[in-house]
Amino acid sequence: MVGQSAAMRDVRRLIEIAAPKKTTVLIQGATGTGKELVARSIHRQSKRRGDFVSINCSAIPAELLESELFGYEKGAFTGAEKMRAGRFEMASGGTLFLDEIGDMPLPLQAKLLRAIETKHIQRVGGGKDVPVDLRLVCATHQNIEADIESGKFRADLFYRINVFPVKLPTLAERPVDVPQIMTALCAAIQSQDDIGNLPIFDDSAVAEFTRYPWPGNVRELRNVIERACLLFPGATINGKHVRDH
Repeated sequence: MVGQSAAMRDVRRLIEIAAPKKTTVLIQGATGTGKELVARSIHRQSKRRGDFVSINCSAIPAELLESELFGYEKGAFTGAEKMRAGRFEMASGGTLFLDEIGDMPLPLQAKLLRAIETKHIQRVGGGKDVPVDLRLVCATHQNIEADIESGKFRADLFYRINVFPVKLPTLAERPVDVPQIMTALCAAIQSQDDIGNLPIFDDSAVAEFTRYPWPGNVRELRNVIERACLLFPGATINGKHVRDH
């Protein structure tokens, strides 16, 4: 969690408060602000010894999401040749991260609410309750309050998951953090992607990066830094380079 702005200090303080507890956390923020990073930080600072298990509710078709979450019994549908545990069971003893929960279909929201309240799930095709012990962290870029008004999201589920809200600022709301994030991204890119000499950003380049509004937030900044590493290895980058590219 890079950054010394007041907004990021508040986020880190909230993580420290929430992490040791079992309280359900709802992370809200625009795309690219680092919602999964916050969820992983909460899990890492918690006392839970189980795994961190994540699922993106918007990336899986609605007809498959239920079996991904709750698992299924043998013979539940064509191709179900053996029992399979879902993400709830995989996360037992650890943390379950439901990313983009605002995109979850309404019928499945009711089953999720029951699982949260009873701490039991039923696999698809089964009638037996399976106990689960997990920490639930949810995230969304949606305006859930507006979705409740339009009937796209259950109010009772929102009240159940919005126990401890964490709101992430956009990068445009914390431009003072941009230079520090740039340094961290350069180091990460060099270690992960086996890139040779890194470019050097002079003061005019850093100023341009700071002024830009970054609609894609930190994810967009990382892409631009990676592009600079490929185009200008070992070179000095100034403000004109930034504007041109």
